[in-house]
Amino acid sequence: MSRYRSLAAFLAASAFFGGTFVAAKAGLEFIPPLLFVALRFDVGAALLLAYVAVSLPRERWLPRTRGDVSAILAAGVFAIGATNALIFLGQQYVTSGVGSILYSLNPILTPVLAAFLLSDERLSRTDAVGMLLGLVGVALVVDVDPTNLLGGAVVGKALVVAAAGSGALGSVLIRRADSSMAATARTAWALPVAALLSHLWSLAAGEQVASVAWTPTALVALGYVGVFSGALAFVAYFSLLDDVGAIRGNLVFYVVPIVATLGGSVLLGEAISALSMLGFAVICLGFVLIGHEPIATELARARRAVARRTGSDSGRNVDSEAGGAVVSDVPRWSDGD
Repeated sequence: MSRYRSLAAFLAASAFFGGTFVAAKAGLEFIPPLLFVALRFDVGAALLLAYVAVSLPRERWLPRTRGDVSAILAAGVFAIGATNALIFLGQQYVTSGVGSILYSLNPILTPVLAAFLLSDERLSRTDAVGMLLGLVGVALVVDVDPTNLLGGAVVGKALVVAAAGSGALGSVLIRRADSSMAATARTAWALPVAALLSHLWSLAAGEQVASVAWTPTALVALGYVGVFSGALAFVAYFSLLDDVGAIRGNLVFYVVPIVATLGGSVLLGEAISALSMLGFAVICLGFVLIGHEPIATELARARRAVARRTGSDSGRNVDSEAGGAVVSDVPRWSDGD
């Protein structure tokens, strides 16, 4: 993937995932939360399975090993199914911006859980400080009122934090499964699993299709979370991870709150407090501490790329004595720059 396609994938994933929180908030007025999630996955599963069947060779998208099946189940149950169910339940009580900020705890929790569940991962003191900062950031966003611990806003925020934990657990279990499947193919198989579970949870909660108000807003919201954030966003996100790795790829989760906050403000008239923005900054600082070594490596890599570009520019042949023409060498940009 070229640098421009990587940038396009980053922007697409950020925009589509950020819009999820806005569309969910808008659609929840008309569709019960768990049924909303289930219908979203019905649409996304059909589209993504069709995509991988057409775009990937048969041997790359069919599960073949126990590890492949374990990874699909980890993704379907935790990384996608429970995560989105908890987000949509929580979004009934919180704004789009607050929900997306709380979910940005996900990249902080992932290495913490990996240290306990993966034999090759260890949690350093710096990692522990980063985790604590992330929790402090969450506390600032939640802003608990001691006199109303079970209020709807507190419960909603707790559900979104639980969603971040479920997503992190799913990511670690996928790594533990050691699957050889392409990430997009694994997600395509995981979506039907998530859809089935969501339908079962919806039935258990007593939700009914008859209670859905099929307004234009409901249809647009469902179409968005099914097509754009249910299929296209996953394709963009996993393509990005395959190209640039988890550290740079997961920066998506720190652009998502910006998209969600702006979208919620413009489309839904939502406001976000200064305390929530401060909490988001503290969560970002925690992520930087946990990922400081890979981030330092990426910064050094970027400096080398700039140095190569500068060297290429200085090597241009200008004003040749033969004809006075300017001959410019076009710099060669490698995919890895």
